[in-house]
Amino acid sequence: MTLGSQIAWDDTVLPFQLDASDMRGRIARLDGVLTGILKQHDYPPQVEALIAEMALLTALIGQTIKLRWKLSLQVQSTGGAVRMIATDYFAPEEEGRSARIRAYASYDADKLTDGDPFDQVGQGYFAILIDQGTGSTPYQGITPLTGASLSACAESYFAQSEQLPTRFALSYGVSSAPGVAAHWRAGGVMLQHMPKASPFMASGQGSGDILRAADLVDGDEGENWNRVNILLDTVEDLELVGPSVAPTDLLVRLFHEESPRVYDAQAVRFGCTCSEDRVRQSLSIYSARDIEKMTTDEGIVTADCQFCGANYRLDPATLGFEGKAPDRDGQGD
Repeated sequence: MTLGSQIAWDDTVLPFQLDASDMRGRIARLDGVLTGILKQHDYPPQVEALIAEMALLTALIGQTIKLRWKLSLQVQSTGGAVRMIATDYFAPEEEGRSARIRAYASYDADKLTDGDPFDQVGQGYFAILIDQGTGSTPYQGITPLTGASLSACAESYFAQSEQLPTRFALSYGVSSAPGVAAHWRAGGVMLQHMPKASPFMASGQGSGDILRAADLVDGDEGENWNRVNILLDTVEDLELVGPSVAPTDLLVRLFHEESPRVYDAQAVRFGCTCSEDRVRQSLSIYSARDIEKMTTDEGIVTADCQFCGANYRLDPATLGFEGKAPDRDGQGD
């Protein structure tokens, strides 16, 4: 494979369908997206690994949904070193344009350990939020953090909240090559069994009252699900992250007997939607007295974007729903 063809598959999501087993899926490769996300903060390696996994899940899931605006994934936890991970996937604004992904994490550096990255996360929940923009009602689905990885949490979410058998095979890590600076790469496969009719579980309540993918399929569907998962179990980490194996070649290698069909790949890139107007809008809910408390000794209100690091310096007199902040003595005009 030439270098050009390697680069062509970086930062893309390839949709596919397995006609013989009634499955749909996605193959994603992230390179520059992760560089854009991670360079905004000096994260420790354990946190970088969690963000890489979360960004990869976001790319795979976001491309399956017919979005008009934004899909968000969130992890909120207590007790662990990592308190929150948040990612956003913004749908392409026009046909043929790139989708955009951004992400950040909040953590307590003093609590970080040298163990598995997921060990840094405590008890909490995994959430998916879908916002289709003005005039629509946002959707939110939540499931407890479970399993041994963020991908296991996502699989549990789809089984519990959507009754859709879903499987992820992910790989991510620091890549190094001659003449190229070390940087994070990630790649993965998402498989999803499409429901025939009412999406009710097929075999009981699942272990510990938490539904798993296997609880949702039986009969021929169960056989198809098990067979395709056995095939996916043969995938190797280097096949997932690339770049030596093209996603189309990987698809044929894994599922050639399942009648795979591919669709147009979706390009993704790092991108943030923050702006001064959005900051002003978010501050418009506060009273003038609240704005006064946010004002620095220099007489300005500052706001930082956690996703891209942009810094905004605003005149407090132009903020808040009362239209004008009080004087520095708190009394107003």
